Amino acid sequence: MVFVINSVVLVGRLTRDPELKYTPNGKPYCSFTVAVDRPFTDENGERETDFIRVVSWNKTAENMKNYLIKGSLVGVTGRIQVRSYEKDDRTVWMTEVVASRVDFLDYRKNEENKGEEVTK
Repeated sequence: MVFVINSVVLVGRLTRDPELKYTPNGKPYCSFTVAVDRPFTDENGERETDFIRVVSWNKTAENMKNYLIKGSLVGVTGRIQVRSYEKDDRTVWMTEVVASRVDFLDYRKNEENKGEEVTK
């Protein structure tokens, strides 16, 4: 019997505005980084932060572009994925979280909805 568990849950803030991109087949995706504070402090009483790469797909990616900005608080549920690609005749390895769900934990006010709260 084989047990496979690959589950990640994060809460943190976006380090930049989400940028919506498309695969050659037209599938929308959004790569972003979430700043997640560690649950403890160092010897100086400072809290350290991890910067974790995440990718979301389809409608979630589109909604992120429409409603989130740098600094937005998000909850991410997903799985860890390791992939590689070739660059300058060498293999580059990348570890990231593939989001199955992104919860918007605060809201964005933009030109279309000034004064209105937007939540997902």
